[in-house]
Amino acid sequence: MEILRHIVVFIHLIGFATLFGAWLVEAVAKRVKFTRLMSIGLTIAAVAGLILAAPWGIEGAMNYPKIGVKLVVLIIIGALLGIGSARQKKGSLPPVLFWLVGILTLVNAGIAVLWR
Repeated sequence: MEILRHIVVFIHLIGFATLFGAWLVEAVAKRVKFTRLMSIGLTIAAVAGLILAAPWGIEGAMNYPKIGVKLVVLIIIGALLGIGSARQKKGSLPPVLFWLVGILTLVNAGIAVLWR
């Protein structure tokens, strides 16, 4: 069971890396644009994160406040991606939405690593 949990953690990290990597590529290229790859990374991270939030029968208590905060940040990122993608189709994406996605993605990773 522990090996399966580690595989899901790995998939969760792949989702984060996909989301942040796609965002970073656009930021470095100075393109304020959301891509389909960002949405795919968010979906992978979200699904794997929800699977990780389930009780796995592992010793030790689950950190539900941490899981809740990460879920709220994830929902905000998803909302920003959705709103930004819709606005991008109509015209241009406001830079604040683009930069918030990158910052919140890093904040979510920081919460995962630093909050014990």
